[in-house]
Amino acid sequence: QVQLVESGGGLVQPGGSLRLSCAASGFTFINYAMYWYRQAPGKQRELVAGITNTGSTNYADSVKGRFTISRDNAKNTMYLQMNRLKPEDTAIYYCNGRRIVEYWGQGTQVTVSS
Repeated sequence: QVQLVESGGGLVQPGGSLRLSCAASGFTFINYAMYWYRQAPGKQRELVAGITNTGSTNYADSVKGRFTISRDNAKNTMYLQMNRLKPEDTAIYYCNGRRIVEYWGQGTQVTVSS
């Protein structure tokens, strides 16, 4: 059974940091490109960052220099280190794994507010 389970979300003040994790199971993680998406209330889901199976990364302009995506293939886990968080980063963050098919996690809420 394929599972992507996000964790690490929560409430943080502007300027703070959070680290999201995405634990994968049920498929060959090392073969898949992995992505973080987010969806804010009333907005479409948007790509935040991606990492290929060989470690190449890409970021949305809005998070470049603040967020870092990484993966640990030995642990079948992907991470998103989020620094200097802003209120506009508030959203549900989703983990996505993609090769020929794609898989989604259930999401984790990130709220940036004072």
